[in-house]
This record gives sequence, structure tokens and C-alpha cells, in this order.
Amino acid sequence: MSTKYSTGVCRTALSVSKLPGLRYSLNPYVGCEHGCRYCYVPDILGGEKLAFKWGSTVKAKKNIAEVLAREVMKKPKGIVGVSTICDPYQPIEAKLMLTRRCIEILAQHDFPVSIQTKSKLVLRDADMIVPEKFDVGVTISTMDLKLVSRLEPGASLPDERVQVLEEFSSRGVETWLFLGPIIPGINDSEESMTQVIDVAARTRSKIIYDRLNPKRWVMDRLAPVLTKERPDLAERLSDFMRDGSVWRQICLRVESICRELGIKCEAAFPNWPNTR
Repeated sequence: MSTKYSTGVCRTALSVSKLPGLRYSLNPYVGCEHGCRYCYVPDILGGEKLAFKWGSTVKAKKNIAEVLAREVMKKPKGIVGVSTICDPYQPIEAKLMLTRRCIEILAQHDFPVSIQTKSKLVLRDADMIVPEKFDVGVTISTMDLKLVSRLEPGASLPDERVQVLEEFSSRGVETWLFLGPIIPGINDSEESMTQVIDVAARTRSKIIYDRLNPKRWVMDRLAPVLTKERPDLAERLSDFMRDGSVWRQICLRVESICRELGIKCEAAFPNWPNTR
């Protein structure tokens, strides 16, 4: 699928974040070429049209670095999440370098930066991503190449994401592995999760895990993948997601594996209904 690119302008670069541990979010792009089937961001942005074109349209905020340069002089310091509603290192970043310009400004003004990505492109910026100022999180939902190609068609391969954790960990940068979304019947087996958590053990990374967030249009986009993987699952998954006991069992399984491997772990949103 080809991607349609466009540009726009933004009025603010640093938005107040409601995510745990972050004061601000910074998103250089609207839309994401990775096209992950489970992504709930289209619901946040409020667009059904966008939901079904997710992965094929991207708008770059061409003035974001200039806006950021002004805001860092005025706003209180705090941790900046890069990014929260797009991948900051999606393929177009290789050309436009908006993320690189922004994290350089943030570092120069002593704003701590927390990067989350599914892309090996983040290694390009290893020269400026240094300990004390940055942490780097990499999302790995599964090590199964076939499943990854269906769930996250535009993202870097799992082994390439492992290389990102290995490289930054070896440089002394704090690293973490985002295991999610965990989808019942798809990537919640002990074998599947152990393969991912073992990566965290080898790279001295903390595990943050999360469930599937069934926002509007998520199930519509995910259903074709579920049908290929488990023909019986598409209709049953909504029931699984409403059943708190299913998620509690998954939490216990993740935490048991982490204990066995000596890895710190935490739920991304520990106050999900019926989580505990």
C-alpha cells in the first residue's frame, strides 16, 4: 500500500499528556505508516475515514521544531513522550528529520525525553540519545514474523527492534520493552510472551505490558487478521475483553514469567477495570 504524504502546521509542540510518567507529549506527525491493525489512535483523533486509511496517509507538522524552540523557553521542564499518537521514527522521518530536530532542541534545554518506537531508524540518532537525558522504549508484541507482518505491516522486524534495545542498553541508556497489546488467543501464550520477555532479560530492559484497547474501529480493522489466525476468535474476542478474569490471568502469567527471568515489569495502566 502506497502512502499519501502532506504537510501542515501546528500551534503547539508540547501538549500536556495524561499518560503515566509523562508531563508532555510531542507528535511530529499525524498518522503512522506502520499501519498497526490494533491501533486505537484514530478514535482519539476522531475520524472514521482516517481509521480505515490508517497507515496510508501521513501529515507532517513542518513547523514543529520552530514552535518547540519557542515553547521550551517558556514551559516548565518535564518528561516529554516522543511520540504518543504516532511513531516518531516511521519511514518519512528518514527524509524529514522532524523528530531528530525536536529531540535535539529538547536535550539542549534539559527536557528529559522518553522515546517509544517500533523502528530501527531510531539508531540513526544514537549520537544524541545519551544516558541521563533519554530513555528508549521499543514495542514488541510478538517475535512471530508471520503474525507481525499481519498486525504491524509497516514496522521494523522484531529482530531489528531487538537490536535497538541491545545498542542503547550497551550505551548505558535506560531501555524498556513494551509488550502489547496482548490479545487473547493471538499472542498471550506462555511461549509467545516468554520469547518477548527473554529479550528484555538479555537487554536489561524493564517490561511494560498492556491489553488490547477495543476503541471504535479497532475491531473492524483487526477482524481480518483474527480470522486468518483464529477463525473462531473474531466473534469471541469482544467477550474476552469484557471478561476481567481473562485479563487478570494474562497479568499473572506475564508477572510470573518476569519473576522467573528476574525482570522488572508493570502494567501500563494498572487501574484498568477488573485488572486486579
